[in-house]
Amino acid sequence: MKLRNMVAAIAGMVFVASVSLAQSARIDGDVVGFDGKPLQGAVIKLQRTDRSGDLQTKTDKTGHFVAMVQNQAVFTVTVEIDGKAMDSQSTRASLSDPPTLRFELAKSKVAKDAEKAALDKAVQSGGQITPDMERGLTAEQKDAIEKKIASDKDAIKKHADLNAAYTAGVNAMDAKHWGDAITSLEKASTIDPKQTAIWTHLADSYLADAATKTGADRDAEMQKGVDAYTQAIALKPDDAGTHNNYGLALANAKKYPEAMAEMAKAAQIDPPGAGKYYYNLGAILVNSGQTDQAADAFQKAIAADPNYADAYYQYGVSLMAKAQIGADGKVTPAPGTIEAFQKCLSFADKCTFAQQCKDSIAALGSSVDTRYTDPNAKPATTTKKKK
Repeated sequence: MKLRNMVAAIAGMVFVASVSLAQSARIDGDVVGFDGKPLQGAVIKLQRTDRSGDLQTKTDKTGHFVAMVQNQAVFTVTVEIDGKAMDSQSTRASLSDPPTLRFELAKSKVAKDAEKAALDKAVQSGGQITPDMERGLTAEQKDAIEKKIASDKDAIKKHADLNAAYTAGVNAMDAKHWGDAITSLEKASTIDPKQTAIWTHLADSYLADAATKTGADRDAEMQKGVDAYTQAIALKPDDAGTHNNYGLALANAKKYPEAMAEMAKAAQIDPPGAGKYYYNLGAILVNSGQTDQAADAFQKAIAADPNYADAYYQYGVSLMAKAQIGADGKVTPAPGTIEAFQKCLSFADKCTFAQQCKDSIAALGSSVDTRYTDPNAKPATTTKKKK
């Protein structure tokens, strides 16, 4: 009899526990529309985060909604209008302290993103809201954007003028009308002097224009290009490409020590591209007649990128100046000269100076090694035969 009572008691406990698990809790909420008034008929979707069990309801004429859900379950509550999610919040259902959510759609991330996108487009179009923009906006959002445009009228005009000047400058560069490009880009740099792209384009335009001039006019235009690159570097000192281009500009202006410093800086910032920057440095030194320093630069290019075929050729060329000519007229090349040309040839199609390499080797009285070897191939291993 006692055992029967105990079984009944346990069964009762299980039944009570099951009822407790099945108890419903409430999630209440209010939705305020874009116009600041309670929004009727908004679809409210409640999605459980731990497992399936989605629910759906709507707001009443006061913008209020109530959902009966399982106690302690966690839900993502989303407000939808015309099938589009406008805002969402996460909450845990509670029997003792039911949460009351509040959605103010005008302050939601979706609304702010839509307004920002529309405002950006309006700014780009000179402060005009086009019919295409209006289709994705509520009347309240459109009104807010129009007020923002009115308050930011000067800033919007500045942006439009900047965009127009910059675009005109780039188009003139494409057409190689350097004078027009300089005029437009100078205007853009005055409107907003903190745009790196404006200064680099302006610098390139000055340098290209300098190439069409001579004497003092050329020097003056070249200096303007150097100065423009100085502005770009100041705005973005960690851009290797800008340092590289600045170095080339300095070399054209015959400021070789400064050019070398810029190439070294570019290599320091961008180690994977160091081979290219040291190669450019070597070319600058060759053009300035500094063959010893050029050889060193090409060696650095090879060290940074052992597969840089053309760097081997240029290294060989820089060593050619060190060749000795004996009393009998015989040429004795500097150590490593012929090997550099042969190395370039070993890269086959990657060696764009193949014929020059062959001619140089022949001029030095050696023969061309016509055997092709893959510079990336691993050395073959040999095994001893057993006796």
